[in-house]
Amino acid sequence: MDNQFSPGKVPSVCSFCYGLSLLLHVCNSIIMSQRTCLSLTMVVMVNSSDPHGAPNTSTEESLDVMKNPVYNWSPKTQGITFSSIFYGILIIQIPVGYLSEKYSIKKMIGSALFLSSLFSLILPMAAEGGEAWIIACRAAQGVSQGSALIAQHAIWVKWAPPLERGRLTSLSLSGALLGPFIVLLVTGVICQSLGWPVVFYIFGACGCGVSLLWFLLFYDDPKTHPCISVSEKNYILSSLNQQQSSSRTRSLPIKAMIKSLPLWAIVFGSFAFHWTNNIVLFYTPTFVDSNLHVNVKENGLLSALPYLFAWSFGILAGHAADFFLSRNILRLNTIRKLFSTLGLFLPPFFGLCLVHLSFSFYSTIVFLILTGSTGSFCMAGLLINGLDIAPSYYGFLKGVTNVIGMIRGLISSILCGMILNENPESGWFKIFFLTAGVNVTSLLFCLIFGKAEIQDWDKDRPEQTRL
Repeated sequence: MDNQFSPGKVPSVCSFCYGLSLLLHVCNSIIMSQRTCLSLTMVVMVNSSDPHGAPNTSTEESLDVMKNPVYNWSPKTQGITFSSIFYGILIIQIPVGYLSEKYSIKKMIGSALFLSSLFSLILPMAAEGGEAWIIACRAAQGVSQGSALIAQHAIWVKWAPPLERGRLTSLSLSGALLGPFIVLLVTGVICQSLGWPVVFYIFGACGCGVSLLWFLLFYDDPKTHPCISVSEKNYILSSLNQQQSSSRTRSLPIKAMIKSLPLWAIVFGSFAFHWTNNIVLFYTPTFVDSNLHVNVKENGLLSALPYLFAWSFGILAGHAADFFLSRNILRLNTIRKLFSTLGLFLPPFFGLCLVHLSFSFYSTIVFLILTGSTGSFCMAGLLINGLDIAPSYYGFLKGVTNVIGMIRGLISSILCGMILNENPESGWFKIFFLTAGVNVTSLLFCLIFGKAEIQDWDKDRPEQTRL
């Protein structure tokens, strides 16, 4: 049975929308590369960053001090430096989410990416200036990155046909998973051969180049883009006709949002997703070190593998979601709940398997990869569900849900540190058991109250206003 948007449809792989998604994919890869690289360069930036106080002397002796300046920063200072970028991200997301619906996305993302890249270029100089300067530099970079990561969601309100939202959004968002994978693979080699400052110069320069490309290729609306074909433009506009909005002239329906159970389902889902994601992000290298006892380079490679598979699963989820929808195999609401279930249930399940069923090196690696990668199925579920229920306020909703999710993520990382500090041996079971409880509870709320239809508080009803 053909769907209502079939006539005149442009093949996705040849469309300008697909190219735009690839461009955003690169932007997200650069942003996450710039965010992540400090976690590995810190190993050679300080006298000893080993948590057990046992530096890798063979690595230290092989590094040229001229290429790799060393600073006497305490673990507390290192922790503040790591977390400072998140403070910048947290304070900017809700304001940017609101403003992204009213101002030029082209200027917001292009400028934010350029500023993030500029801060990456000057970070080695900031490190020379002292602890306060590098912390301030990272916080300012967080403001820039938070702006780019949130503003981009508003793009798909005007650029993504409903039957292609899954693949377009998952392809663009999966760039945030490819970035850390690249960083974990190449940073150690660059530090040894060229010095740790070059890591920031390379990713900063790449970001500047991509921001220039962004300003040249992207336009806020398919109506005004000079390069898009007429057939694709007509297809996009016709498929989005029923979701036209005048959100630029309306105030936020805060009371209706607070009472909206489908919105709260997204909030609870984001809570669980970020809870799990932060544990994987911060503690995978620690788990590898404490359980597999490999050197730093091997740790980097093993810690990178989950990101590679998460990148693949995210893209696969988007294509599968669009396939189910376009072939009328499943309803949109069922699709969102299916992939939310996979993304929230599988990571803690494989995490418990990682603790209890890993009897060899290779079984440990398999479960480690599955624990760290299956959460990306949420890209075709709760992570884009806001676009289904309230396209007019999608940017604002992403800002709110991301802030709530990131706060919970920071709580989870702190709590995990306390658990491991108390009992490193049995701590991993407690962590994954607690994660399972958080995820299953949130998932049940999503399954009961989650929706994929535009809510009444997002619909334009001018005829009712005149009565």
